[in-house]
Amino acid sequence: SSSSTGSAAGLDWLSNRSFRTEDALQLHQRMVGIAADSPQGSPQASNYLDRDASGTLSPRLVSSGEEQPAAKKKKKKKKHHRHKKAKKKSRERDHSSGASDPELLWETGKQPSTVRNDVCADLPAGEFMWLDDILSPPGQSFCIDRKADPANWVYKSLYRADLARYRRKGDVCIGLDPRKQQIHWEDCKQQKKKKAKRREDRYYSASSLQQLRADAVSVRCGAAPLGDPPGAAPAFIPVPDWDGSEGRPSGPVSWVNPLGIYDASTSLWLQGKGGPEPEDKGRAPRDPGEEANAAMLAKVERFNRLLREDSSNVQTWMQFVHFQDELMQGPNPFTAATGESEKRKRSRRMVLEKKLAILERAIESNPSRVELKVARLQLCQESWEPASLVNEWKKVVFLHPNDTALWQRYLLFCQSQFSTYSTSKVNATYGKCLSTLAAALDGTLVSHPALPGTEEAMLAIFLQQCHFLRQAGHSEKAIALFQALIDFTFFKPDSVAGLTTKAQVEFFEPFWDSGEPRFGEAGARGWKAWMRQQEKGGWIIPNEEGEDEEEDEDGEEIKDKSRPKWQLWAQVEGARDAKHWLPWRAKKVQGQAEEDCEDPDRQVLFDDVGDSMFRICSPRLKFQLLSCFLRFLGVPAGSELPPSCLNLALDEPALLASGPEGAMLADGSGPSACGVAAVGLLGAGPRPGTGHCRAGEEFIRFVFQQALPHLSGEEQSELALSWLLYEKSKVVQSLRVGSKRVKAQGKRSKRLAKRLLKEPANRNSLALWREFAHLEWLLGNVDESRRVFHTAVSSGAAQGLSSSPLCRLCLLYASLELELAAELAAEVAGEAACPRALHVLTRLGLGDGRPYAGEVPPVDVLKARRGYEQAARCLPADPAHLANLAGCYALFLYLTAGLQAADTLYRQAADWLDVPPPPADTSRVSASRRLATMHVALLWFHARAGPRPTRPLVEALQAALRRFPGSPRLWRLFVRLVSTAPHGGSTARRFFHSLTRANTGDILPWLFAIHAEEQRKQRIDSVLRAGAGMEHSMVPETGLDNRIAALYEHAVGSQAGAHCVLLWRMFLRFTALRGDAERTRGVFYRALQHCPWAKVLYLDAVRLLPERLQEITDLMTEKEIRLRLPLEELDILVED
Repeated sequence: SSSSTGSAAGLDWLSNRSFRTEDALQLHQRMVGIAADSPQGSPQASNYLDRDASGTLSPRLVSSGEEQPAAKKKKKKKKHHRHKKAKKKSRERDHSSGASDPELLWETGKQPSTVRNDVCADLPAGEFMWLDDILSPPGQSFCIDRKADPANWVYKSLYRADLARYRRKGDVCIGLDPRKQQIHWEDCKQQKKKKAKRREDRYYSASSLQQLRADAVSVRCGAAPLGDPPGAAPAFIPVPDWDGSEGRPSGPVSWVNPLGIYDASTSLWLQGKGGPEPEDKGRAPRDPGEEANAAMLAKVERFNRLLREDSSNVQTWMQFVHFQDELMQGPNPFTAATGESEKRKRSRRMVLEKKLAILERAIESNPSRVELKVARLQLCQESWEPASLVNEWKKVVFLHPNDTALWQRYLLFCQSQFSTYSTSKVNATYGKCLSTLAAALDGTLVSHPALPGTEEAMLAIFLQQCHFLRQAGHSEKAIALFQALIDFTFFKPDSVAGLTTKAQVEFFEPFWDSGEPRFGEAGARGWKAWMRQQEKGGWIIPNEEGEDEEEDEDGEEIKDKSRPKWQLWAQVEGARDAKHWLPWRAKKVQGQAEEDCEDPDRQVLFDDVGDSMFRICSPRLKFQLLSCFLRFLGVPAGSELPPSCLNLALDEPALLASGPEGAMLADGSGPSACGVAAVGLLGAGPRPGTGHCRAGEEFIRFVFQQALPHLSGEEQSELALSWLLYEKSKVVQSLRVGSKRVKAQGKRSKRLAKRLLKEPANRNSLALWREFAHLEWLLGNVDESRRVFHTAVSSGAAQGLSSSPLCRLCLLYASLELELAAELAAEVAGEAACPRALHVLTRLGLGDGRPYAGEVPPVDVLKARRGYEQAARCLPADPAHLANLAGCYALFLYLTAGLQAADTLYRQAADWLDVPPPPADTSRVSASRRLATMHVALLWFHARAGPRPTRPLVEALQAALRRFPGSPRLWRLFVRLVSTAPHGGSTARRFFHSLTRANTGDILPWLFAIHAEEQRKQRIDSVLRAGAGMEHSMVPETGLDNRIAALYEHAVGSQAGAHCVLLWRMFLRFTALRGDAERTRGVFYRALQHCPWAKVLYLDAVRLLPERLQEITDLMTEKEIRLRLPLEELDILVED
C-alpha cells in the first residue's frame, strides 16, 4: 500500500548494500557464545549483554551501591576546581568518556549469575526504581528496558548526547585522495579566528615605548680615511675590509692545542680552567623588553646601593622619588603585565604610595632635612583631607620656624587652598611669618637662630604679601603696608633704634593711630619728626588750602542705565578700583571723623600692618624696598621682583603684546612691560594707558619729593632718573593710544626734566641728560634733541671711552640717528647711509666733542678704531661699563666694517661677561642680558633693512634665550620673528619644547609658546574665514585649537604655571572663545582651585559668563575678595 511504501521510503537510510544479514547473524551468535562460555560474574559477560525472557539481548544498567559515593566524590571534586586550566578539564573529560551518566554505571562486580537472575525476577521489567525504595537492597541491582526509543524513528539522526566524545587531531581525513577529495570541518573558522595574525605595535604601545627607553647601541668609528686630516671627524662610519685569516680559528700552539686550531676558551677548557667573566658586549642579544627590564633593574640596584652607602644624601633620595614616575611608565618587573598596561591606566595611588614610603624612609634617616618633609606634604596634598594637611604643615613650620624657604612654601600652600582660603586668614599668616622671622633676626628666638640671607628673604615675603593683597582687591592695605615699613625704616627715631623689633613696633603704633600724614601723603614729616615734636608738645595743624575740592572728578558712576546689569557692575567696580586704591584718611581740617567713611574697608588699622614690620639694616635692601614700592605704583624703577614671587604676581596680558618697532631696539635700555599690573590699573579704569587718577598722580609726586632728601649720591640720581622715566612712559603711552593730551603731557614732562637738571646734584648726570634728549626726540623735536645730546657729549667728552654713562648716551644717540636714516632712505649700507651716527661714535673713540660738520674723514675713523681696540684690551671692571663699551664698539664696526665684524665682537664680549660671578653679584647677569639684547637688536635692524637671511638672527635669539629665559623683551622679538618666517612654526615648537623642559621653574617659555600658537591661529583664521559670514562653521578646523588646549593643560600642570594668574586668565579667555560655556565654567573653577585670591579671575568670569553674576559675587563675598559694589547697591543706583 501507499502507507507501507512511504514508511519504507523513510527507512532508506537504514539500508546498506555492503552489509549482509548473514554477517550480522554470525556476529550475533559469536557474541552469545562468548557470553555463555565465560564464567559467571565475569566482567566480559556482565558489562555487555544479558538475555531476557524473550531470548533477546539488552544492555544491563547497574546502579551499584558501592559506585555511587565514588561518583558523588568525583562530582564534588569538579565543583571545587572550576578555576583550573582547560587542559586539566579536557583530560578529565577524556578519562570519563567511556562511562555513561554517573548516576547509572555499568556493572563491575563479580557475583554469580544466579543471584542476578533472582534479583531480576524481583524487579518489574521496563521500570526503573531507586535503591532507597527497595526494602531489601541487594548487592547489585539493575533493570531491563524493553521499550524502544521513538526518537530514533521520528528524527533522522541520533541524539547528540548519545555520541561518544572525541577530539580531532588535525584537519586530515585518512583514506581520501587529496587531489580530488576534501573535507570542510565546521569549526575551521573559529580556529582561524583564534590563530589570527597579531597586529603590529604602534609607536605609542608599551613595547615601542620600551624600545625607546632602552639604551642605544654604541657605534664606534674606525680609523679615519687616509684623505682626512689627522684629528678630523670622519665623514662616514668606515666598514673594515674582510680578512680571510679572520674566518680561520687560531690560537697559541701548546700541548693541548698542537695544531693551533682551538680558540682560547677551548684551550682553557682542555686544561680544566675557566675563562674570564664575560662582559656585557659578549652576551647574546636579548629581546628589547629584556634589555629595558635589565636597565630598570640596574637603576633600582644603583639607587639602593647609593642610599645604603650614604643615607644622608637628600638629592639621591629625591632622585629616587622622581624615578618612580619613570619606573611606572611602561611594563617592567615592577609593574603589571604588558597586556594589562595597554588596556588600562595604572593607578596614580600606587605611585604615590611608593613615593610616600620612600620619603618616610628618607625622613627617618634625615629627620632634620626640611626638603624631604615638604616633598612629603606636597605628595599628600592630593590624598589627605585639608584639615589634616594644614595641621601637618603647622607641625613642620613649628619645628623649623627660622627657615625662610619653608615659610614661603607654607604661605603658598595657605594662599592656594580653595577649601580653607580666606583673605584675612592668609594675611594673618603673613604677619605671623614676618614677626617670627624678625624675632629670629633679633635673637629673641633662642632655640632657632637666624639663617644667612634671612633679611633679604623677609623683604621678598613682604613684597609677596603686598602683591597678594593687591590681587585680592585690598589695595588700601597693600599701600598702607608699604607706607608703614618705609616710615619704620627711613624715618625711625634714634631713641628706639637699639630696641628689639617688637619694642619698636609698640612705639610705632601711637604714630600710626595719631592721624599724622603718612609717607606719600601731603604734609608728611615722618615718624622721627613726629616723636621729636611730641616731646616738645605736639603739632600745630595749619589750615590747608585746596582740601575741600570734590574727589569725584568723573561725575556720575553710571551714565547709561540701559546696559545689561553685568556690564554696569563691571564698569563701576573697575572705576572704583582705579580711583579708590589709596587708604581713606579723615580730614580733620574739614571736621571729618573715622565714622564718616562710607566704605569701612578703605580704612587700614594698625592690626592690619603691625605684625608685618621688621628691621632692614642693609642700605641696598632699603633702596630696593623704595624701588619696589615705586614699581608697585607703576613707575619703571630699576629693581625687579624676586624670582620667588614673580610667577605669582604676573597678571597683566600686556606682557605678551609687541610694541611698535622703534629706536629702543637698537639700544635695549628702555623700559618694557614686566607683566605685573600697577596698583589701580588691573581692572577697567576710566582712562587706560594714561596713568593714574589725579589723586594717584599726586601721591606718586609726593613719594618722590619726600624720598629724595633721604638719599644721597648714586641712589638719589637713580631715583630722579626713575621719576623722569615715569613721565616719559606716560608720553609713550599717549603716543601709542593716540591721546589728545600728548602735547600737555609733553610739556609737563619737559618741565620736570628741566627742574631735575637744575638741581646741583643732577647737573652733571649724563643719565638725566640722555633721557631728556630722548624725550625731545619722542615728541618730534629732533633738532632740539640733537642740541641736548651735543651739550651732554661736550660736557663729558674729555673722559671718552672710560666713562660708562657717556658710552651709553652716545650709543642711544647713534641708535636714534641710525633708525632715522633707515626711515628716510630705502636702503641702508655703511657710513654713507648714516654719517651722523658714525660721527657720534668716532668722536667718542677720539675723546672730543666736536659738532657734526659733514662726512667723517677716514683718518679719524682709523684713529677711533685704534682707540676702541685699546679700550677693549683693558677690560673695565664694571660689567655695565663693559656692556656699554661693547655696544658702542660693535655699532662702530657695523657702520665701518660690516655686520660680521660687529657680530664677532658681540660674541667675544659675551665670553668676557660669562665668567662665573659670585652668588650675590647680579650686576654681571643684568649686564650680560643687556648685551645679548643689544646684539639681537642690531641683527634685527640689519635683517629689517632689506631682503637678507634671518638665520644669524634666529641663532642669536635662541642662544640668548637659552641663557636668559626670563627676558620678556627677547621673547617678544622671537615670537615676532617666527610669526613672519615661512616655516617658523616647527622651529619655534621644537625650541619652546626644549626650553620648557629645561626651565621648569620659569613660566615665561610656556606663556610665549602659547602666545605664538594663538598668533598663528589668528593669522590662519583671518585667511580661511575672511568673509565667511554664515558659513563660518563650515570652514574646517586646522587642529591648532587642540594643540593650544594641550599646551594650556601642560602649562597649568607644571610647577611654575599652577599658580600663575596670567596663565589662567589666558586659558579662561581661550576656552570662552571656543564657545563652550560649560567648559569655560569648568576652567574658571579649576583656576580658583589654584588661585582663589585673584580678583581679576572673578572679573573675567563675569565678562565671559554674565549669567553667573550672582554666583560669582557670592563667592567673592565668601572668600573675602574685595567687593566694592554689592549688587544691592547697584540696584539702588540703577533705580535712582
